[in-house]
Amino acid sequence: MSTNKPTSLTTRIIIGMVAGIVLGQILQLLMPDGSDLVIPLIFADLSLRGFFVDGLFNVGGEIFVASLRMLVVPLVFVSLICGTCSLKDTTKLGRIGGKTITLYLLTTAIAITFAMTIALLVGPGEGVNMAANTTFASREAPSLAQVFIQMFPSNPFAAFAEGNMLQVIVFALLFGIAMALSGEAGQRIAKLFEDLNAVIMRLVTILMNLAPYGVFCLMATLFTDLSLNTFGNLIVYFLVVLFVLLTHAFVTYPIILKVLTGLNPLIFLKKMRTTALFAFSTASSNATIPVTLESATKKMGVNNSIASFTVPLGATINMDGTAIMQGVATVFIAQVFNVDLTLSDYLMVILTATLASIGTAGVPGVGLIMLAMVLDQVGLPVEGIGLIIGVDRLLDMTRSAVNVTGDTMVTIVVGKKENQFNEEIFLDENAGKDIEEIDFHHLKD
Repeated sequence: MSTNKPTSLTTRIIIGMVAGIVLGQILQLLMPDGSDLVIPLIFADLSLRGFFVDGLFNVGGEIFVASLRMLVVPLVFVSLICGTCSLKDTTKLGRIGGKTITLYLLTTAIAITFAMTIALLVGPGEGVNMAANTTFASREAPSLAQVFIQMFPSNPFAAFAEGNMLQVIVFALLFGIAMALSGEAGQRIAKLFEDLNAVIMRLVTILMNLAPYGVFCLMATLFTDLSLNTFGNLIVYFLVVLFVLLTHAFVTYPIILKVLTGLNPLIFLKKMRTTALFAFSTASSNATIPVTLESATKKMGVNNSIASFTVPLGATINMDGTAIMQGVATVFIAQVFNVDLTLSDYLMVILTATLASIGTAGVPGVGLIMLAMVLDQVGLPVEGIGLIIGVDRLLDMTRSAVNVTGDTMVTIVVGKKENQFNEEIFLDENAGKDIEEIDFHHLKD
């Protein structure tokens, strides 16, 4: 009896991308220099460009892009509220919550700044000079003071309708904290938002399973007028993102750990292997929470009263890997479409991606939805997402491993500062090894 294993989403997305590229190149050969090919049929003439490129493929690609945008506001609002309303112990809000959120945002800001710097130096998208399908006018960048003022909405419903994500994020943070301080009333509402979050995550899953078809349409449309040399730039993009991810995990995190705690970063990295591999295989920070929590307490020596707060919160708001992808992708897409971004634009990307990481749920594929928001903030065409989505799933696994490494590092720092840390357990190489195999079986219970 044969059992056919279903094709993975990564494989299907790659197949859709390659098929779209191949079909686009075939159409380009049939219609050189932007010309059209009309095939006479019995009932009506068939225009390859009119029916397929500008019609079927363009409609399919635009619907997929619109679907990405559709999920941005509800996803950020609901997932961010679920994260902040988990701060149930009000005595920890000012002290532990402040330290944790500050460290998470700091590492995310460092990640995206470093990512954009390396991308600007390497220039993965230079020389392509691709024209966007939709036109957009460059906007005069507001001052930094005006950016902070506009972060706070005078009408949150208007912010939802307009898709002003900075205002949505701020309102969600305030609303979530208010829920955490509202006792039983807040707990009742929190259950509703948890259910909403589950439904939205299912919607994300549905969209990502339709992604191969959307990618196929986008690639077929783009590569009809695009040379295969662009794929060479995509390889450079992939390598730049991978380099920054590995550097952030093996250099930035150990330096912060050493500076703030004095602990040996090599011991930390060695003890993170199992957790990082689990995150890599699942491509999900949320799915790795049980393993991350077990590692932080049993292997690293952090008290459960700290880890039970910082680890789940980190799975919601600490998305350094996603921020790195957004930083490199923004520079790459700007170079591909030959758009010059100003210093204010880059600062806007850093600020937006840092705050957006708070609302990026730790499940596969959500980073692309957040990228659509970042591109909109600086006036770049969202169609550019189609260029990178084919390799994004390959990078998603590495991003998840980086994210859980950052969650554990911040947990150790906060635990050490709050005197809720056992250094003897941290220094013990055998600590937690007896429960390594039990962790995976425990996930099934």
